[in-house]
Amino acid sequence: MIYEDITSNKAKSYVLFSLIVALVIFLGFVIGAIYGNGYAGIVLAAIVAVIYALISYYSGDKIALSVSHAVAANKKDHIYLINTVEGLAIAAGLPKPKVYVMNDEAINAFATGRNPENASIAVTTGALKKLNRQELEGVIAHEMSHVGNYDIRFMMLVVVMIGMIAIISNVFLRMMWFGGNRDEKNGAGMIFILVGIILAIFAPLAGEIIRLAISRKREYLADASGALLTRYPQGLANALRKIKKENMPMQKVDKSVSSLFIANPMKTSWINNLFSTHPPIDERIKRLDAM
Repeated sequence: MIYEDITSNKAKSYVLFSLIVALVIFLGFVIGAIYGNGYAGIVLAAIVAVIYALISYYSGDKIALSVSHAVAANKKDHIYLINTVEGLAIAAGLPKPKVYVMNDEAINAFATGRNPENASIAVTTGALKKLNRQELEGVIAHEMSHVGNYDIRFMMLVVVMIGMIAIISNVFLRMMWFGGNRDEKNGAGMIFILVGIILAIFAPLAGEIIRLAISRKREYLADASGALLTRYPQGLANALRKIKKENMPMQKVDKSVSSLFIANPMKTSWINNLFSTHPPIDERIKRLDAM
């Protein structure tokens, strides 16, 4: 069951990511075609995406830790946490991530870093106080799985692509507003313009929906991988039960990094849950119970 979940979620995530890439390419081609050269539009979109990706690649982890007010763990106050992270890293065959603590009563944690060699795991003080040994191990194993599965890098690429869709769409709509290509008066040109406008309006929404779907799949994957690492799915399942029961949003967290956390750190409502980066917590618990 665990191996099936891991394989299934990996495959679905890559399919969804391929859809985002295809959407960026198609949007770039259509807009380029309107202004004379569709392939030039693809090349321009690719260049901007690469630059955007490189910036995110080398600075994303520092930003995430900063906006989450995470501070480095120390052996005097957090020796058990440090030892737990180190033990699970050895079990997973990964370099030991840097360990951080967030001063917040909510039960939560996240992992960040472009690769296992530059990974960090941050845990709230609430998690350290309220979770027992098996539950804390389950949470850290979930985050360690994000590191081992290269989820942070994968989701960073997804976010970059979504950002590219939004940027290209915004630029195109502004160009159309200020006149567009005056030479496109034939039927084919008008069709391209119409398709471009439709894509520019709806592509960001479609991209965001795909991003949410990918994020949820990666959470399921980390749950399954974490359960495989500890060989005790109930540890993570019970931690998620405590998170659900207390239903406590974090006090100091930026929405831009909320998708990194093991559970949504923002205040939730039924409307927000429809567009959540995290799958329903009850479904996650159900899957873990079945393992």
